[in-house]
Amino acid sequence: MSSDNLPVKKVPLCPPSLSALAESISVGLSSNFTHSSCTVSTPPDLSLPPYHLASPGLTGSPRVVDVGGPPNLSPAPDLTKKYDLLSIAQQAEMSTATGFMLGAGAGPFHVVGQNSELMPNLAYGAAAGGKSLHDVRNRTHYAKIKPDDSVCCARIPDSSTAFALMCNLFCSDGSPGPCLHVTGKARNGPLNFTQAMQDALKASFGNRLISIGGVFLIKKGAAKLHVMPDFPSEPFKSRDDVDKWLRYFDMGFTDNEHGPLVCLTVFHSGDDGGLALRMEHTHCFTVNGNSDATVNGTTETTKGGHYHYDLDDTKEEIEYEGWFNVAEYLYRLDQPGVRSG
Repeated sequence: MSSDNLPVKKVPLCPPSLSALAESISVGLSSNFTHSSCTVSTPPDLSLPPYHLASPGLTGSPRVVDVGGPPNLSPAPDLTKKYDLLSIAQQAEMSTATGFMLGAGAGPFHVVGQNSELMPNLAYGAAAGGKSLHDVRNRTHYAKIKPDDSVCCARIPDSSTAFALMCNLFCSDGSPGPCLHVTGKARNGPLNFTQAMQDALKASFGNRLISIGGVFLIKKGAAKLHVMPDFPSEPFKSRDDVDKWLRYFDMGFTDNEHGPLVCLTVFHSGDDGGLALRMEHTHCFTVNGNSDATVNGTTETTKGGHYHYDLDDTKEEIEYEGWFNVAEYLYRLDQPGVRSG
């Protein structure tokens, strides 16, 4: 399927102010972490280590885009669902002069050679130091299962802006500006980092739809991640089949072998109004050396995938730090079961 003319629904959002969001999130985090904070400030250049984003900032026409969805994978993968990030940017009415997209999705099997997890991280135009949609800085990573059942996390080829099946994206002009700065250390509650923020927003704002995206680091501790293997030979019969098919890994980051785990996330709070949104989706990667290095044997790591939660074994040492912004618009593209016209 071409991603040039997908069914799309645009939803204007009425987000709370950053200061109101910060107040809400601060309260929620304090009941789940021994040390936590949420303030409004301008981040450092996020294109530099340790964040390794493709653009320096998260502000300017912020929007969230939800493309496809899990029904494109199960019960059987729909291999016609091939999409392109730059095409999605145009359908989400992003500027052609500057743009930045980050998030979590399924990798382009037709590029990688098999199914994989994708960590979209792409800027174009002014956000990439260029002048147009054709000037691209691509720091997208993917994680796949190798034949020996280990994980390979590596940069996608610079020329590929493709993905498949599903993707959740936070998009903006990529400009520096005020954001939510969130920290959490020493977890003493039951929720993971993004769940703690979601629950806080629900407690404060009820069913009001709030869509947030950004980047956070796991600086210490360990997390449970999964990586999708290649497509199965037979259709899934149940959700339990999907869980058994996924490969789960405990990935520790106490040694800083490849720097912190960089987590790209999109999450929502409230009522999605029948849009079948994925309410939270977070994918992670580590960088070995230069984040703009080409993909080869020296740039691969064994750490990356879909984030579930940090481990109880390291909850006393877990340390999160992130930067987030709130969307002004939501775009639902190619919702499964919804046709154009």
